[in-house]
Amino acid sequence: MTTSITPAPRFPGFDDLDISQLSRRTGVKWARAVEAGALPSWVADMDFPVAPEIRAALKDVIDRGDLGYPNWLHGTPLRAEFARRMSDRYGWQVDPADVREQTDLIQALQLILHLATRPGDSVVIQTPNYPPFLATIETMGRRTVEFPFVDTENGWALDFDEFERTLAQSRPKVLVLVNPHNPTGRVHTRRELERIAELAERYALLVISDEIHAELIYEPHRHIPFASISDDAASRTVTFTSAGKAFNLAGLRCAVVHYGPKDLLAIRDGEPPDLYGAVSVLGVTGTLAAWQHGHGWQDTLTRVLDRNRLRVHDTLTGTLPTARHHLPEATYLSWVNVSTLPVADPIDRIRRSGHVLVDGGDPFGKTDGRFIRINFATSDALLERVLSGITDALTDLDPCTLT
Repeated sequence: MTTSITPAPRFPGFDDLDISQLSRRTGVKWARAVEAGALPSWVADMDFPVAPEIRAALKDVIDRGDLGYPNWLHGTPLRAEFARRMSDRYGWQVDPADVREQTDLIQALQLILHLATRPGDSVVIQTPNYPPFLATIETMGRRTVEFPFVDTENGWALDFDEFERTLAQSRPKVLVLVNPHNPTGRVHTRRELERIAELAERYALLVISDEIHAELIYEPHRHIPFASISDDAASRTVTFTSAGKAFNLAGLRCAVVHYGPKDLLAIRDGEPPDLYGAVSVLGVTGTLAAWQHGHGWQDTLTRVLDRNRLRVHDTLTGTLPTARHHLPEATYLSWVNVSTLPVADPIDRIRRSGHVLVDGGDPFGKTDGRFIRINFATSDALLERVLSGITDALTDLDPCTLT
């Protein structure tokens, strides 16, 4: 049984989810869970309905039959909208001429590595990390250099002395920076970003900054675009983002890339225009609607996720006292160390005994112990069932709960 310590306000539209409708979804999150006879708390999709403003914009395009070739002679409207959003939200001044579109961040990473590196080159990346990023580096024949986060009493931390030793020894060409970080939920501070920028300059690193979770941050934390740290950082950083996470639009396949290095942008633009794919009318329409009109929906979403992250933390603290969990500063994902529990495969145990699918383990890279990742972007009732399944599966393994 779970115990809910934090008061849990309900939010209409977010807490009215119908599991029978969700279980009919064909996307990977629910389809694989249904096949396994479990509830999904794994892949980073949210369960919430699309924001009304986005739904209306998509419907309008379809109702008009406006699905022919788009009139994007000089790029999509996302270029100027991205620049406006960066200025309004973060004070980061961006030239729309330096922005390009890609279908998603994985494709963007693969493109940048293809253009800027060669097989055998080293790429440094913080671990644990988003599994498709780690898989991309490996399958493209680049050498992965892991820079692990350190689990401290005060949360996940960066060991900059070790980072510099790693850079000096491995001499990577590229740093992949994920900020806010998936899966730990860390939001890098300005001081941390300034230190990373100093090291990037010293070791001549191209920085790929994944900032897709930037709009899913909890008070008092603040997102700072890495490219805004200094002129040098701006000149060496390629920034990725999308409305995919903050508005749950991953299936629309639409992302934007800002190129700080002018030479890299020139190489990219010298390639055949559609060689690396193109975004769709609906992807651009949905993203524009999200960024221009989705503020109210997003503000409510943040309150829902804030409530849910506290519930996860309170539940784990109360029912699995030896499991180690730091309250995430961003994202809708919790990264939980269950190494003290005597189970070789906690993910399998949770699926079989708790009937819940969670992520974790080796695909996230180097970790000192066994971890699970919990996706808490769902309704209050479904989150309660997810947490009950997880804790029921693991409680009798926790040394502090044994009699």
